[in-house]
Amino acid sequence: MAFDFDGVFASRPVILAPMEAVTDAAFRKVCRAHGADLCVTEFVRAENLVNQCRREQTKITLGPGDAPTAIQIYGSDEEHLAEAAEIAERAEPAYLDINCGCWVPKIARGGAGAGWLRSPDAMVAMAKMIVSRVALPVTVKTRVGWGTEESMPIVDLARRLEDAGVRALTIHCRTAKMGYSGDADWSWAQKAREVVSIPVIVNGDIRTANECKRALDQTGCAGAMIGRRAIEHPWIFREARSRLDRKGHVPPPTELERIALCCEHLQAMADDRGPGRAVRAMRQHYPGYLRQVPNGADLVRELNAIPSLDDTLSVLRQELAERSTCVTPVALA
Repeated sequence: MAFDFDGVFASRPVILAPMEAVTDAAFRKVCRAHGADLCVTEFVRAENLVNQCRREQTKITLGPGDAPTAIQIYGSDEEHLAEAAEIAERAEPAYLDINCGCWVPKIARGGAGAGWLRSPDAMVAMAKMIVSRVALPVTVKTRVGWGTEESMPIVDLARRLEDAGVRALTIHCRTAKMGYSGDADWSWAQKAREVVSIPVIVNGDIRTANECKRALDQTGCAGAMIGRRAIEHPWIFREARSRLDRKGHVPPPTELERIALCCEHLQAMADDRGPGRAVRAMRQHYPGYLRQVPNGADLVRELNAIPSLDDTLSVLRQELAERSTCVTPVALA
């Protein structure tokens, strides 16, 4: 079934943000199971995809059940980006997203990601080229500007991107130079939303269900995108969805749910990445998943020291068995 782009964005979706080395197929599965309405892949480097790099080809492979998922591409060369978009389109994602917001110096310095914000004219021309080369909807994820300008370019840029054929715009409400410092200013998403007819998605500093609703209420945006908070608390999606749909309070995850998710996520990663890589990659999730589990810090240290998949799963399953006689709800982080 074709993705209903307009219909989905009319429902105020809560979206998993693209995050390098995080939003792989296994994590998308976890977040979708916990209420994410849409997911976006890790960053796919255009030049590597054009050159048939196995890692980039893996990133755009969407298996059964991995929908709706958008593929995000990034690069500094518009022709490579257009070619990459044509390749990614064949993977049949929900839509294609262009990364014009990654502030990490090694990416932005070379002109990719937020580097495009240093030349809005080139950014608009690049987006227009990609739109002309693919049939799928094309969206852009960006920031409000490059530096500390008094008047950020995002409002005029939003108009110009809409004119170029971009179907939606996600705005991380910080400048590129801010990185993750300071507070996200959601008012910029509102200002952009007021001058375009395409959906605008607000992003930045959305850490709770209440903050998600407040961001949407304040900005009038079509949806909200959540990134870093999901790494430690994927339950944020079901909590936010319930809050937006006025379905009442969602009980916090129990300690058994938290430990069980460690098992499920680890096994899903092992199936996709292989045992060794899965064991290492899961270490970024344990502190958040287990933060409010009694003796969770000790368990995290133990898990981080185990090199094998089987031994890690054994420890987690033993914890589940030992704690199953006393299930205690834990508060939200």
